[in-house]
Amino acid sequence: MTKRKLAYPSILIALFIIFVAKGDILFGYTEPEIPIEEEEIILPQYEYITPYTRLSYFDDDFREAAERMEVDWILLAAVAYTESRFDSTAVSEVGAKGVMQMMPNTLRGLGVPDSLHADNGANIYASARYLKELFRQYRHIKNPEERLNFVLASYNAGYGHINDAMRIADNLGHNRHKWEGHVDSCLVKKSLPEFYNDSTICRNGKFSDWKQTLSFVKKVNRHWKRFKNKQLEYMDSVNSVLASDTLKRIYR
Repeated sequence: MTKRKLAYPSILIALFIIFVAKGDILFGYTEPEIPIEEEEIILPQYEYITPYTRLSYFDDDFREAAERMEVDWILLAAVAYTESRFDSTAVSEVGAKGVMQMMPNTLRGLGVPDSLHADNGANIYASARYLKELFRQYRHIKNPEERLNFVLASYNAGYGHINDAMRIADNLGHNRHKWEGHVDSCLVKKSLPEFYNDSTICRNGKFSDWKQTLSFVKKVNRHWKRFKNKQLEYMDSVNSVLASDTLKRIYR
């Protein structure tokens, strides 16, 4: 009897659990669902690090044209900066147009129709194509820095005038494959009648704009080195960021 009396509380507790705590199961009762407003999760957007620093509005055009023509896009940008300060509306006194200041006859010779002479993409592509052709013409100059000087001089003055200056250098005992102090000084002599009247040497006549050409070669080289250094400095900073495994997050 005593043992049975002691069992009653246990039975009552069990019944309470079944009929009260689990009443929803036995009697089909379920608690109403309260709609929960989902909190809008704002995902961060990342400012991905690009492999270059922007030099101008035309960088994409420079890189695309340079890649197609296998020339240095930074050199192409340096030429554009020297020619027009990246001004696509620039027109020179002699009729050179666009960001690259290409002459209409040069553009036509490169297959660019008149209707596209003012088009930035066509202007830049034509310039890259012209530079590639000049590099090919001077491939026999083994020193890359000297080759670049001749390419830039020809870009500005014309291939024929620079070849005349090289022949004058040969005639005067200068090094025809060295620009500074040799062929550049001979280009100056193409403004003198005793040289430009000698058709055996000067086959392209008189050339008076030698100051502009000498300045152009120096300026493009200077801007090219400056732009390259800017890229190197940028990449150093990028490498520092990547080394520390950080990215700047921008929340909208």
